[in-house]
Amino acid sequence: MDILEFVLQVLLGITSLLLTLLILLHKGRGGGLSDMFGGGMTSSLGSSGLAERNLNRFTIVLALIWFVAIVALGLITKFQV
Repeated sequence: MDILEFVLQVLLGITSLLLTLLILLHKGRGGGLSDMFGGGMTSSLGSSGLAERNLNRFTIVLALIWFVAIVALGLITKFQV
């Protein structure tokens, strides 16, 4: 059980960092911090519709993996002897 717990903790750490990075890569929807870093400016350098959809899908899948790792770690901790 210790190996599984270690693997889940490493998975949780990696997915947390990647999830933070992916969320920061999303195009700003106006206002807030995105304007501070140039998100309010319209330019042709922004991502296309397909790239944005793929980024959304990858972010959702990574968030689900992150959630499953947290639930699994919680269950392991609860039922540990």
